[in-house]
Amino acid sequence: MDARDADLKKELDATLQTRRELGEEYESALIDSFLEKVDQRIDGAVERRVRRQVAEQQMTAARDSRSPRPTDSFGERFGFGIVSLVLAIPLSAIGGGVAHLPGILVAWAGIVGVNVVQVARTHPDLFRRRRAGRDHAWED
Repeated sequence: MDARDADLKKELDATLQTRRELGEEYESALIDSFLEKVDQRIDGAVERRVRRQVAEQQMTAARDSRSPRPTDSFGERFGFGIVSLVLAIPLSAIGGGVAHLPGILVAWAGIVGVNVVQVARTHPDLFRRRRAGRDHAWED
């Protein structure tokens, strides 16, 4: 039994003792007084729980707002792919004009690298699953 329950038990004992001393004519007033104290105790407990839940929700919301969220809409993927292809034309021309075939290979390695990073950012589990599958295959 915790301290609050002990206090409530003392209140009940005091109410019953007072009822015995004062008689039945004060019974409803004593009961109302005791129930008011019980209501206050319940209200306090509910208020503490609600405050704790609100605080937990605020902490969770704050944590979620700080963590980066992967954006994985079709429009963003499509747009990123189009921009990559559009930029590939001048990059290939510049790389080919300056360093011929090695320049084109470097330009395309950069384009592919940027796209791989974008996929890894929007689909973090994609590469983990493949690696885990490969690691598991070696165990057999």
